[in-house]
Amino acid sequence: MLSRLMPREGNFFELFNGHAELIVEGSRELLAMISAFQDVEAHAQRIDNAERAADKITHEAITLLHKTFITPFDRDQIHKLITAMDDILDLIQDVAQSIVLYDIRRVTPESRQLAEICQMCCERVHGAVGLLQNVKDAEAILRTCQEIDRLESDADRVMRAAMSKLFREEEDVKQLIKLRTIYELLETITDRCEDVANLIEGIVLENS
Repeated sequence: MLSRLMPREGNFFELFNGHAELIVEGSRELLAMISAFQDVEAHAQRIDNAERAADKITHEAITLLHKTFITPFDRDQIHKLITAMDDILDLIQDVAQSIVLYDIRRVTPESRQLAEICQMCCERVHGAVGLLQNVKDAEAILRTCQEIDRLESDADRVMRAAMSKLFREEEDVKQLIKLRTIYELLETITDRCEDVANLIEGIVLENS
């Protein structure tokens, strides 16, 4: 049981949860940025702040990993999980920075829809990570991971439709290139959430 193997020198689960909370914070800021499209730079700054805070947690988790004799599950799994979680916020930051740097003046309903799916994925990552400490909830954890997989498939469908519409209707080549980049980055956020879900599924199946 995972609970019996809790490290005596620190709590990895607290670090996972803290990081997951920052992922959700970043995804909400990104959705607010894209939905209202006001105070764009302020939203981008708050996302930067969340990303830097998450980097510190990642560094702390990896440092703790090297110092702790007994870990709650396999060391490689811990490293892969915290790194994969960090990739999610990195991509959220990439989207926000791209919107600012590319001087995008308008967004599309499809970009908002993708941002909404990203937020839902991030919230479920937070939920799965929060349940990870209690392996008795394996069924609930796996169900949450399946929801992430479903949302990732939804994002794929939205992006394909968005790309088709973009290339058929957008006459401004610069705008087309900018929006294509945003679409691709948003969809990749859901891919990284799915990566985290797959890692969590593996941890649960091996330790339950």
